[in-house]
Amino acid sequence: MLYRTYRPQTFADIEGQQHVVQTLQGALKSNRVGHAYLFSGPRGTGKTTMARLLAKTLNCQEAISYKLQAKNSLIEPCNKCSSCVEINEGRSLDLIEIDAASHTGVDHVRELTDSARVAASSGGYKVFLIDEVHMLSKSAFNALLKTLEEPPSHVVFLLATTEPHKLLDTILSRVQRLDFKKLTQSEIEKKLARLAKLEKIAIEPEAIAILATYGGGSLRDAESALSKLISFSGTKITSHDASTVLGIVPETVHRQLLEAIDRKDAPAALATLTAVHEEGIDLGYFAKQFIEYVRHRLVAAIQAPLQSKTTDNPHQLARVASAFMKARTELSSAPIPSLPLELAIVELIGTPTPQG
Repeated sequence: MLYRTYRPQTFADIEGQQHVVQTLQGALKSNRVGHAYLFSGPRGTGKTTMARLLAKTLNCQEAISYKLQAKNSLIEPCNKCSSCVEINEGRSLDLIEIDAASHTGVDHVRELTDSARVAASSGGYKVFLIDEVHMLSKSAFNALLKTLEEPPSHVVFLLATTEPHKLLDTILSRVQRLDFKKLTQSEIEKKLARLAKLEKIAIEPEAIAILATYGGGSLRDAESALSKLISFSGTKITSHDASTVLGIVPETVHRQLLEAIDRKDAPAALATLTAVHEEGIDLGYFAKQFIEYVRHRLVAAIQAPLQSKTTDNPHQLARVASAFMKARTELSSAPIPSLPLELAIVELIGTPTPQG
């Protein structure tokens, strides 16, 4: 997988999340690293990668040696010393990673807290990375809380979660919370273009845009999709390949459907939907993409006086989005797969009035 092969090994390699990098760099440069951090945010946005980078930097002898000289630069792990190499290879005794989704019980946390009392083998920090920490049981949380209240000076806890609202207030009050954001379309496109170049892959810009959209703000998902496309297409990837393999309908199709609805051309609108269905595209996923497309046009229309000259009607776009949202919820129980979307189109356009 590309996301594993090209996982960032320095803070400079991080795409997006510069507010988190800046905060951690400030702590490293001032030698005021907290004893517990909570990395929260959507999946695939770099929480685990950032945690490993911090763990590496804390125990890297080269990073420690130039801390006082790095006022205007990034303090980075050297990735050459024994500590860095061990963490990169996943065999460090001073970075203990736990997946709370499969280690939810109090006994697992007690083993962790017992280990925290033992000094780091390197003489530096012992770092505990608990992923999906919200999955811990209540008793496990209480056991962890005791250690967070009075942690040993050589211990740093890095908690990662996609659902911070599930954590106890007593846990939240004892950690420094850093919120990770979804990456922007341009940030993901930039990283994908760089990976394609490293892999000597010729990829159309439109295909990169499709991959970035597919990622939905998750760089990891976009990178995984690129790996899938490389397996399918080899060293040359087109936008058609991306649309076909990922089940993503090109923006032109969404535009055609919306325009047909706007001009009340029911045959054209239904024909567009039929073509999508016959291509084997999952209609639920298509509806989601179409709703996102309409929402994008709606936001642009609302902001039109300041940012653009769009002629879109916000009220009409809202009607379309609402109708397709309702239809999407009915797809799973429909006797005919395409029927809810077809009914939404008819509802929006209306039926022709008989002549004579």
